[in-house]
Amino acid sequence: MTRRLGSLVVAGLAMGVLTVPTQASDPIDTYCLIEKVVFEPEDCPERAQIWGACARLNRRTTATMSASRGYFYYAVPPGREEVARAEWMDLKRVAGKDQVVGFGGMRGPQARFRATTEKVMSPEPYPLNVGVVKMNQFNLPESLVTDLKTVLSRR
Repeated sequence: MTRRLGSLVVAGLAMGVLTVPTQASDPIDTYCLIEKVVFEPEDCPERAQIWGACARLNRRTTATMSASRGYFYYAVPPGREEVARAEWMDLKRVAGKDQVVGFGGMRGPQARFRATTEKVMSPEPYPLNVGVVKMNQFNLPESLVTDLKTVLSRR
């Protein structure tokens, strides 16, 4: 029996049949209710302003931090322009629709979420990960959704 199993393992290795587990994608680290998306320039954007209420995961504890109102200012990452623009279009489609979305990842660079009063300048690379995910299909804590809606409703 042991000899047969050993032969199967060797045969599997020779054929490339055995699989090695791969690392899953980063967990989403940014949850937002998008208010508006501004493209620069409008026709073929190189930069995007993503305005709304957002909450992020603390990278050390993975606990969700408090929601705040503001914006991200992103630039397309070199070599991934079309993917970033497609995700920006997804964000624009949900803007103003009371839909919580998630994007970004825990391991990549984390762009700064800016206060609404901060001048729009110095975009940061857009964090590509798993795309834009509509969070209604997942069990987000109701307190997070309420917090995002409350923050966004304040003018």
